[in-house]
Amino acid sequence: MTELDPNLRQLCANTIRALSIDAVDAANSGHPGAPMGLADIATVLWTEVLRFDPTDPKWPNRDRFVLSNGHGSMLLYSVLHLAGYDLPLDELKRFRQLGSKTPGHPEYGITPGVETTTGPLGQGFANAVGFALATRMAKARFNGRGDFDPIDHHVYGILGDGCVMEGVTSEAASLAGHWGLGELVFVYDDNGISIDGSTDLALSEDVEKRYQAYGWHTLRVDGHDQRAVKAALEEGRSVTDRPTLILAKTHIGFGSPNRQDTAGVHGSPLGAEEAKLTKEKLGWTYPPFTVPAEVKAAFTAAADRGRAAHAAWQDGLTKWKAAQPDAAQLWASTWERTSVDLSEAALEALADAKGATRGMSGAAINALAPRMPALIGGSADLTGSNKTDIKGAARVHDQMSGRYVHFGVREHAMGSITNGLALYGPFVPYDATFLVFSDYMRPPLRLSALMKLRTLHVYTHDSIGLGEDGPTHQAVEHLWALRLIPGMCVWRPADGIETAMAWAYSLSQGDEMPHALVFSRQSVAKLERPAGFSPKDVWRGGYVVKDADKPRVVLMATGTEVGLAVEVAARLDKAGFAARAVSMPCVERFMAQDPEYRSAVLPTDALKVSIEAGRTGPWQMLTGTDGLNLGVDTFGESGPYEEVYAHFGLTPDAVFDRIQARL
Repeated sequence: MTELDPNLRQLCANTIRALSIDAVDAANSGHPGAPMGLADIATVLWTEVLRFDPTDPKWPNRDRFVLSNGHGSMLLYSVLHLAGYDLPLDELKRFRQLGSKTPGHPEYGITPGVETTTGPLGQGFANAVGFALATRMAKARFNGRGDFDPIDHHVYGILGDGCVMEGVTSEAASLAGHWGLGELVFVYDDNGISIDGSTDLALSEDVEKRYQAYGWHTLRVDGHDQRAVKAALEEGRSVTDRPTLILAKTHIGFGSPNRQDTAGVHGSPLGAEEAKLTKEKLGWTYPPFTVPAEVKAAFTAAADRGRAAHAAWQDGLTKWKAAQPDAAQLWASTWERTSVDLSEAALEALADAKGATRGMSGAAINALAPRMPALIGGSADLTGSNKTDIKGAARVHDQMSGRYVHFGVREHAMGSITNGLALYGPFVPYDATFLVFSDYMRPPLRLSALMKLRTLHVYTHDSIGLGEDGPTHQAVEHLWALRLIPGMCVWRPADGIETAMAWAYSLSQGDEMPHALVFSRQSVAKLERPAGFSPKDVWRGGYVVKDADKPRVVLMATGTEVGLAVEVAARLDKAGFAARAVSMPCVERFMAQDPEYRSAVLPTDALKVSIEAGRTGPWQMLTGTDGLNLGVDTFGESGPYEEVYAHFGLTPDAVFDRIQARL
């Protein structure tokens, strides 16, 4: 690590403060307090500690930096601009404006150098735990093969008081300590102020002791003593067997004569007068949005060191690949993977599939895992129920070269860590729990869709079919809750063919987006399909499984209810009502088809009926206001699943009678 002159260090920190004040005031919106308080820490990180190359923000061996308290986004935008990323000063002037590269909270894919979307407090911290886990797993796969180790970076981050309070942070911190992730170094911005006022209003525990109990190495520093901050970061970087938390005492709104250490500086612009007074107190005499030449030079020097390190690393990697062909092949299949069609392998594994679709899903995982080294996964203490284990693969808590992660009962952190694993680069991760507990992980699900991540979320025990566990565990609103997330692809397969094709699409064919794969506990029948059917018809999201000439009624269903729809359609035929049955394994894929295909599957002149063991209302977008929507619009009931289905009228007799009465 290099070291700056103390006067230059202070000028760098004040540049960050001034840019943050100017941008927030220009937008008349934002959070100046955290950037002003954290400027000293950011200066040390970005000029003396982090290894980065602004010309290649995706360099695999870069140090990662995560600003978990994302409301302080101008801190990150300031240092990214100073460090030479593609973030011109004009973009800082457009802070929080429509279409700018400087949105209100950091967004992955929008701003070069932003590693993950943060803002919902605690999510960035848990993502960073995912980064650190991925780093350790990558080290286990690639290091120690010859005289070159391609992975030797660290994961750094900052979190605030709000992040410390959030439950997801506690879940993730517990796992990071359990895994001994020495690659992870976080600074806690301990400024004692939240939106409502002093953190004493709601926070009184000893945070340091809590993290020590999680298994973290902890340090305390004055967050405005840059020399002490650097020493703490160096110590954290040297600890290899556990993560490090540096508790840095800072002053929110540092330098503001009237608003420092108050809640008033958290989320409001300083305004012209207070900004003027603050700059005077800091000794800042430059016009707005000015970067002194010596400050730019200090950050440029750090970037130059990173570029040199990158070039040396690339040379070492090239020689390493030549000398280690097996490792080179694994590297290519993970870091440099290309899309392949996995449908044939999945279909072969499920050709004679019987039972519940959760078991079929498990067979698909184990058929595809050997063909896709990037695939890793885990469950929230439900491995046997979710059927998600990769047979023969080591478990990560035993050895980091393993492929299966035991998250424990921590659904929220599981989803966030899965996002971090996906963001890191070489892995395609899945996680798993019961469908009803997707509620516990909705924030990371939403963020995975916002970031367009290829994450896979396996949900079993998908409906009232859970039976005896009753309404607390029976998912009724959850399918549509997932479908309502923009950019989320939700699959609910009806049999082995649909399960195989859902997995194949999610792993290798779908656009960059998260996929929820939803499976049953109860058994399903193998569907008989009409002549001309191709398994890839499943990828259209909806297709005809039982046809009729000029159908008077079209029954559409998902998952375990498709067999019911087929049986009722046959009965309607015998009763003189031509009926078609449609399987709708993925509503999102169906809605993405052209209008001609959709109208061919769901003709406008037929009565359309939806059958799904969950909420019915949203199905009207496909059945119309004159359609018939059969399902469950209350909470479930406890009892054998056959009796529960009968209670809610989801039997062949009951469905037939409802449709016949309507016709």
